[in-house]
Amino acid sequence: MPESTTFDAFQLARRQETLRGEATMAGFPRLAQSVLDPAARVRYEVVGQIDGEGHPGALMKLSARLPLRCERCNEPMLFRLEREVAFRFVGDEQELNALPIEDVDRELHLLGLVGLIDPPRPEARAAVAECLTAGIAPVMITGDHPSTALAIARALGIADEASDVITGSELERLDDPSLGERLRDARVFARVDPAQKIRIVEALQAGGACVAMTGDGVNDAPALKKSDIGVSMGRSGTDVAREASDLVLLDDNFATIVGAVREGRRIYDNIRKFVRFVMAGNAGEIWTIFLAPFLGLPIPLTPIQILWVNFITDGLPGLALASEPAEANVMRRPPRPRGESVFAHGIWQHILWAGLLIGGVSLAACAWAIEHGEHPQTMAFTVLTFAQLVHVEAIRSETQSLWRIGLASNRFMLVTVVASVTLHLAIVYVPTLQAVFGTEALSLQGLALATALSSIVFFGVEVEKWAVRKGWLYDLRAADAHAR
Repeated sequence: MPESTTFDAFQLARRQETLRGEATMAGFPRLAQSVLDPAARVRYEVVGQIDGEGHPGALMKLSARLPLRCERCNEPMLFRLEREVAFRFVGDEQELNALPIEDVDRELHLLGLVGLIDPPRPEARAAVAECLTAGIAPVMITGDHPSTALAIARALGIADEASDVITGSELERLDDPSLGERLRDARVFARVDPAQKIRIVEALQAGGACVAMTGDGVNDAPALKKSDIGVSMGRSGTDVAREASDLVLLDDNFATIVGAVREGRRIYDNIRKFVRFVMAGNAGEIWTIFLAPFLGLPIPLTPIQILWVNFITDGLPGLALASEPAEANVMRRPPRPRGESVFAHGIWQHILWAGLLIGGVSLAACAWAIEHGEHPQTMAFTVLTFAQLVHVEAIRSETQSLWRIGLASNRFMLVTVVASVTLHLAIVYVPTLQAVFGTEALSLQGLALATALSSIVFFGVEVEKWAVRKGWLYDLRAADAHAR
């Protein structure tokens, strides 16, 4: 809980006079305060009386008058998820004016305790569960009491009933190899100081993990800077934490981080799909032009037709791929390795065989046109265009059939494909455009054959995805997640 929030809570308690008798602080302004001592886990304020706040055990050690039954008086609160337990102390009021702030911890007397509850947000548990299914391991690192930390971690699903807590004092006794072993299972760290937070981050990174660290306080800044992705709180965070972080969370909501992970995976998937589509299509064009002379065929495409394919047939559907929604299993996959190539898991193999197939059906159309009196360039041009359009529809999912994800699930893609087909037919059948692009009108038989030949590419991709789902092709993690 941020220090400002803690102070405001005590001020509210004072105004409501919940601390009565000796504890009444109403009317006493805050005259001075000390910073939080990470080692002692105590912070003091001078408010006309001496007012201390911090770790119950640390404050009890400083109290000269302590009720006999107070050693465990905070435990019920801890298990009801009160995040911070603060003890209030009062000293000798007559000596206050001459007493330095650093000496206020002498001869103090226990006044009472206040529990500050900082409950998890309702959506936090679902966000943690989504992290776990996505292969992301949430770890709680806090300065709170171990019982409080474990209770909250269990409520969120970060820890289970068998989980334990590693405290800062235990952490000091662990060497680096031992800490690395404990980090395989440990999910909750309590009573941790800033230096230990950095050590935990370094140990996770040494084990090959990509670490995202969240924090809001000044003491969190070093760990935010050390982590791979530092995420600070935009509302409650300090300026120091925001400066040290890579991202600022404007709504201070953990679920927003999970949503960002989902969106990042969607964007990366769409980049892979774009690479698959563009490079396979370009490979098909290259094979068509390169192999035609060796097969005794005329030049199958004119320069302006090639430009049309690159700018319109490739360009519009390629843009539509950016709006492709996330696949259903996007948050059921483990994270990809850092050094993984964008061509991994079947991309380069797909580019190779799909490019050859697109080129092959285009050349077959050219050869058929020569034998049956159709215009060979128009036939090859039409098949190449249609093949790339059905190809982009087929690769919208790496594993799922187009019929399962639905043609209308990306309406922008559907519109661009229909528009591209319409424009191509205009080039083939409108006389003015025929003169510009060097095309001739195809017979109904020729158009039907061009459609049939291009559909071979679609069914080829669907067969590939079926084989991936069966586990026969590639080592695609998406298919494994789908199978589970």
